[in-house]
Amino acid sequence: MKKKIALLTGGYSREAEISYQSVITVNNNIDRNKFDVYLIDITPEGWFYKNEAEENISIDKNDFSLRLNDEKISFDGVLMCIHGTPGEDGKLQGYFDCIGMPYTTCDATTSALTFNKRYTVAVAAFAGISVAKSLHIFRNDVINEEEIIKQLKFPVFVKPNNGGSSIGMSKVNKPSEEIGAALQKALEEDDQVLIEEFIEGREFTIGVFKTKDEIITLPVTEIKSKKDFFDFEAKYKGMSEEITPAEADPSIIEKVQSAARKIYSVLNCRGIVRIDFIYNEEKGEPYMLEVNTVPGQSAASIVPQQVKAMGWTLEQFYTALIEECWN
Repeated sequence: MKKKIALLTGGYSREAEISYQSVITVNNNIDRNKFDVYLIDITPEGWFYKNEAEENISIDKNDFSLRLNDEKISFDGVLMCIHGTPGEDGKLQGYFDCIGMPYTTCDATTSALTFNKRYTVAVAAFAGISVAKSLHIFRNDVINEEEIIKQLKFPVFVKPNNGGSSIGMSKVNKPSEEIGAALQKALEEDDQVLIEEFIEGREFTIGVFKTKDEIITLPVTEIKSKKDFFDFEAKYKGMSEEITPAEADPSIIEKVQSAARKIYSVLNCRGIVRIDFIYNEEKGEPYMLEVNTVPGQSAASIVPQQVKAMGWTLEQFYTALIEECWN
């Protein structure tokens, strides 16, 4: 008998735009011989399944079920395709834990931790992974721009501490002239801001997932942004060159893969995550930037490129992710 899978999209943040793009790729590549798929849209207005008549059928949040043609549909598992809150920050994971529903992502604790960039780099640094020097600022803090300039070496990146897709991110080259506007831009997206020193080097990103108790690293991608840094436009508007697999010395690739496996293990990750690095050639080591626990799956996204470079089909990949949620 085929398993019933709820494929979740939408979300409560500006990243919902990316979720709706990602879910198209995922939905088109799930093995219908193994799974019955129900596309569920999670929005601030409600949680809905759209039936054949294009009517929104509400999800019963008591047990995450729905009723179609007088039949109750209960799901065997959830395939998460929501970027940002509440699908990437642990909120939905906590809910599914409470009702005993298997899902494909990291658990609630890891999802909440990795959604907070500052706490993630702190754990990574404690585990011996190289990270950039940074400052963590809250909205209600008394922000002293001169102190920030004194404590950090410029240029720096200013970004919302929670969230993804590089929304609200700025690179500050001229401290006195640009830091104020960059802080304001980030605070428009989040109540916390992370300011990180710029690390000179090549930018690499790598997908990592676990299947049958084995942590697998996908082929590494090198990102060459046509802009000053890899922001939203570079990611989703074609303003970057992404080379998969990366054309780098095997020793560099091994260091990135090794660091990625260690981070995946230390953070107790599940499902597919994508970890971003800067490889500093002077130090000869990768610096971790952030961990994405629900990485993009759209036509413009990196993980699908890496899956194909590994020699898998997307159907094989999504089957492995779904089946792992019951292990």
